[in-house]
Amino acid sequence: MTTLFQRKTDEWRSIGGLDTAEEIAHQPALWRELAAHLGREQSRIAAFLGDSLRHPQQRVILTGAGSSAYVGEIIADEINAAWPCQVRAISTTSLLTHPALYLETGAPTLLVSFARSGNSPESAAAVQLVRDLVPNARFLNITCNADGALAKQSEGDADTFNLMMPAASCDRGFAMTSSFTCMLLAALSVLDPDFQPERLNKLADLGEQAAAQWSAPVAQLAAERVSRVIYLGSGPLEALAKEAALKIMELTAGAVMTMANSALGFRHGPKAAVTRDTLVLLFRSADPLSRRYEHDLVEELRRDQVAAHVLTIGAGGEFGIDTPSWPDAWLAPVWLLMAQQYALHQSALLQLRPDNPFTGGIVNRVVQGVTIYRHDEF
Repeated sequence: MTTLFQRKTDEWRSIGGLDTAEEIAHQPALWRELAAHLGREQSRIAAFLGDSLRHPQQRVILTGAGSSAYVGEIIADEINAAWPCQVRAISTTSLLTHPALYLETGAPTLLVSFARSGNSPESAAAVQLVRDLVPNARFLNITCNADGALAKQSEGDADTFNLMMPAASCDRGFAMTSSFTCMLLAALSVLDPDFQPERLNKLADLGEQAAAQWSAPVAQLAAERVSRVIYLGSGPLEALAKEAALKIMELTAGAVMTMANSALGFRHGPKAAVTRDTLVLLFRSADPLSRRYEHDLVEELRRDQVAAHVLTIGAGGEFGIDTPSWPDAWLAPVWLLMAQQYALHQSALLQLRPDNPFTGGIVNRVVQGVTIYRHDEF
């Protein structure tokens, strides 16, 4: 019988966590599948993008809601630094409420939408909003569901490219796991000036190595109950910290409170949240300057002797593996594997059902209860 993260598959099934466990485990395999798919689509994607990213007046907006918004936040600065165009991450939840602050009617705009199902009300509404307000805008939809509203609403339109993720990345479980990392790696790949889908195969090797090395120690760490988990990260990894914190909050149905911040920002008030039953986890940057600041904070927190544990994730950390000298945004999916496993185990520890911790329907896999208002009615 197969073992996933220190439990038999039958045990995961019995406690309502098999979908989530499998979806965390199969990510390296999906990254390889994604690499092959992007290789086949490379010429079509290049034709759609043309030379638009080489123009300083071109605006690229990376958008999504919840975890999908964090995809954009992790990669935005990496892409912005690589091109003359202006790249910015703006969530659909901000675009819809304050369009005048974020959209420029006369600016050439590419809206890159991230969505697991594509059926959240904000996903389709954000595209329509940009269509209404920005003439000649174009749309790159990176989504896991070919039958979702986002993919269907502009299917066949010349101004839209639907980049589909591997079908198995459309997570069955409540929390976004494989959908998140696939969309992140797809965007990094196709928006990179040096399109190298084969890099995903190397990341898959690293992911498999990390899973093998971390499975037991992550399960051991998660066997200890804590009331708070704080994730820290610098630069692109601050957005990764937000995603990791959200996974804990979602899979424990809010029973474990979470926080995310940067290494330098943490001292400016948020450090007050550290208590005796707090776990602090810091994502280590690949950048030497950032790592110096991170080291100082970790040593300070350990000297304080307040937190239950202060641990690091990344090359040279307690949860780390040797990696190529790649930017933080590219390595983020590997480090996230640890956080996903930890959240899964914490959910099981609290005797919740990880595949759907919110049995009462207060929070849903696809957001419900959102009324979309037209921008021109106010």
